[in-house]
Amino acid sequence: MRIFEIVKENSNRREAAELYGIDVNRYGKALCPFHNDRHPSLYVADDHYYCFACGEHGDVIDFVGRLFQLSPYDAARKLMTDFHLSPDKPPSAAALHAKRIRTEAQQLMENERLCFSVLSDYAHVLRNWKVRYAPQLPEEPVHARFTEACRKLDETEYYLDILCAGDSHERAEVVQHQMEDGKLDRLRRRLEEIHKEELEDGNAVSYTHLRAHETGRNLVCRLLLEKKKKKKNKKTSHR
Repeated sequence: MRIFEIVKENSNRREAAELYGIDVNRYGKALCPFHNDRHPSLYVADDHYYCFACGEHGDVIDFVGRLFQLSPYDAARKLMTDFHLSPDKPPSAAALHAKRIRTEAQQLMENERLCFSVLSDYAHVLRNWKVRYAPQLPEEPVHARFTEACRKLDETEYYLDILCAGDSHERAEVVQHQMEDGKLDRLRRRLEEIHKEELEDGNAVSYTHLRAHETGRNLVCRLLLEKKKKKKNKKTSHR
C-alpha cells in the first residue's frame, strides 16, 4: 500500500524514536523501551533498529507498532499524522531540503563511525606491537613495528580522545584530516593485511578484555580514561 511507502521514504527510525521520547545519543544508542534496559543496548539507525540485548528489530513501522501496541497499518497511520505526511501531495520544498540536510548529516556520522572504527583498531594493534616487539636486550636491533608503535600510538589515541569527547567541530576536523587523500582507506586496507598475517601466524590480537554489553567504541573510551587515570595517579605518587 502507498501509505507504507510514504512513511518509509519520509521518516526514519531515529526521528521517530526521539519524537516518542527515546533519547538517542550521538552514536545511535539508546535504552531499549522493550525490556528493562540498564545500559544502552538499542541501536537506532536511519533505516532499522536492533536491540543487542532482547533482539527486537525492524523498520520505523515495526518500531512504532511495538512501542504503542498497534497493527502495522495503524502504526503507519500514526506516523503519517505525527510527521504531517499526506498521500495526496508530494513532499514540500522544505521537506525535501530537510531530507537533503539529513542525508548529509547521516554521511558525516557514517564517516565518523568509520574513522573511529579504523583508528581504534590501529591503536589496539600499536599497543600490541609496543609489547610484542620491544627490544629485550640493549644490543638488539629495534624492530620497525616497535618504532611505529612508539611514534604513532599517542597521536592515534589523541584522535580517538577527540572522537570520544570532542565537540562536533573538533570531531569533523579529525574525520576530514583522516579521510583526505585516501589516508584512512589505506590504513584500513593495511590493517586487514596485518590481521590476515597475524591470523596465519597464530598471533591474532585478542579482544577478551571487552566487557559484557560493551561496544568497541565504549572499550576504547574506557581504555583511554583508564590510561589517563593511571598517569594522574603516577604523578600524584611521585609528589
